[in-house]
Amino acid sequence: MAVKVLVVDDSSFFRRRVSEIINGDPRLEVIDTAVNGKEAVEKVAQLKPDVVTMDIEMPVLDGISAVRQIMAQTPTPILMFSSLTHEGAKATLDALEAGALDFLPKKFEDIARNRDEATSLLQQRVLEIARKRSFLRRPSKPAPSATTGQTASPAGGARAPVRPAAPNAAPAAKSKAPARFTSSGKRYQLVAIGTSTGGPVALQKVLTKLPANFPLPIVLIQHMPATFTAAFAQRLNGLSQITVTEAKDGDALKPGHAYLAPGGMQMMVDGRPGAARLKILDGGERMNYKPCVDVTFGSAAKVYGDKVLSMVLTGMGADGREGARMLKSAGSTIWAQDEESCVVYGMPQAVAKAGISSEDLPLDRIAERILVELNLK
Repeated sequence: MAVKVLVVDDSSFFRRRVSEIINGDPRLEVIDTAVNGKEAVEKVAQLKPDVVTMDIEMPVLDGISAVRQIMAQTPTPILMFSSLTHEGAKATLDALEAGALDFLPKKFEDIARNRDEATSLLQQRVLEIARKRSFLRRPSKPAPSATTGQTASPAGGARAPVRPAAPNAAPAAKSKAPARFTSSGKRYQLVAIGTSTGGPVALQKVLTKLPANFPLPIVLIQHMPATFTAAFAQRLNGLSQITVTEAKDGDALKPGHAYLAPGGMQMMVDGRPGAARLKILDGGERMNYKPCVDVTFGSAAKVYGDKVLSMVLTGMGADGREGARMLKSAGSTIWAQDEESCVVYGMPQAVAKAGISSEDLPLDRIAERILVELNLK
């Protein structure tokens, strides 16, 4: 059965263009269109689509307000279309915070080198977030039991539950108490987090739970357009107790400071532990991701060796796997976000299936796990 899509935009040209692209994939079907947010809310309740594509600026009811109403009344995966401007970035981040799962630039030439690539990307994004429809609509579960998550076997075969950190913890079948984390006792000098689709909300949930006296620098690699990263860093900084900025070439890594890789560029760690700085380089024509998690993780492995605590969060594709492999080879720690809490279980799955991550963690407990690992809780 094809994925049912509702296309929402006040431009008849854009509605027609998006509909043609979506209907070009036999796995997708546009079942209707809407010209404003009010009509979108009504049609979602009536037609129960699997996915909604939503413009931000519309008459009668704007896209952000429509997202809030849809998520409150009929939770449905929503893909936003936005302009690549500073104001567009702020509005898109508002939409993601309201419940939209992902976004794409409204000008397709900004997201791909040619029409075929842009068409494929839009179709793929719709298919990916459609998988979250049942997740959005089911009631929330109790806190995880004594099993914190799952991890891959070294051979990449069947996934086995992570053993409880506390040796005397009650079996999962007899207790619904959340797992009690314990520190491994390792010493760290850097935290590194890589993410993509679903990452803006995931990073916000993690960073806002860290204390102002957080003892390590943090590098953040989020797949995001160049015009978005400054606005995203400003938002995170306003919500967090730690300092968050868009990284600049030559930035010295300081405790309690998170550095967000600028869109369209590559961020590398350079120097030596205790005196490391960031290098911001041209994105590179041959690189699929700008910024790229593999690039930053790999450079961190060379500088810090076994002293990096790294995480791969929700995202499409496999960026981060090879960088995480380099970190693991150097003796560093790699965790992955678990499948259930991911918007797209691509990047974390790549790391877990390769046997690189030592733990799979639900998003709402990652900050807690960091604090316990660093003996801050």
